Amino acid sequence: MLTERSRPAASGASKTRRAGDRAAARKTVLKLALKLPGIAVHELAPEVREALTRMHEEGEATRRELEEARTRIAQLERLADEDSLAPIANRRAFVRELSRMIAFTRRYGPPSSVIYFDVNGMKQINDTHGHPAGDAALRHVAEILCNNVRQSDIVGRLGGDEFGVILAQTSQEQATAKAIALAEAIRTTTLRWGKVKITVSAAYGVYSFSGSDDPQIAIEAADKAMYEQKKRAARSD
Repeated sequence: MLTERSRPAASGASKTRRAGDRAAARKTVLKLALKLPGIAVHELAPEVREALTRMHEEGEATRRELEEARTRIAQLERLADEDSLAPIANRRAFVRELSRMIAFTRRYGPPSSVIYFDVNGMKQINDTHGHPAGDAALRHVAEILCNNVRQSDIVGRLGGDEFGVILAQTSQEQATAKAIALAEAIRTTTLRWGKVKITVSAAYGVYSFSGSDDPQIAIEAADKAMYEQKKRAARSD
């Protein structure tokens, strides 16, 4: 938001830029005129030079506006696809990317997989250290997942304390091994919250999908596998 104090400075900067654009436009017009066969620069009438200058300025202004519009659109698209807490895909973008991966699997054959993570003990972290610490724990998990997958893989937050990872061209066995490694990385990487060290852990479930799967069904299957893994872990404790 502009304040009364900032307006004159902004106006001055705008005038300076316009003056620079106009000078650049005149130079461009002169360069173009030099290329006109049989016409010397000094033979152009002042009104012709002025008209050409205005045309060039308008073209440059339109080009800048288009570039600014493209930048704004890219920013809006990123915000629409990005999770509100961490720089990873939100659920909508994750499901869209999963749909694309299923279509890729349908066309080319190699299996791909989705891992479903559920962060353990989030209520205890929130109750003991406060909700900002809980948010930090979720960002901590997101960062570990992003740092330990390939560039072709997709990490997203599916809601609350639940995360998903799409592993391209990865079998059930390979995805299970990767899920174990990711869960171990989460467990062994301590979160520092002020002077406190918080241990974070996560349960996981893996589902390897074919080209005939529905994205939501694939997520639900990985979610179900995660609960089964959590039950086995509870029985073994």
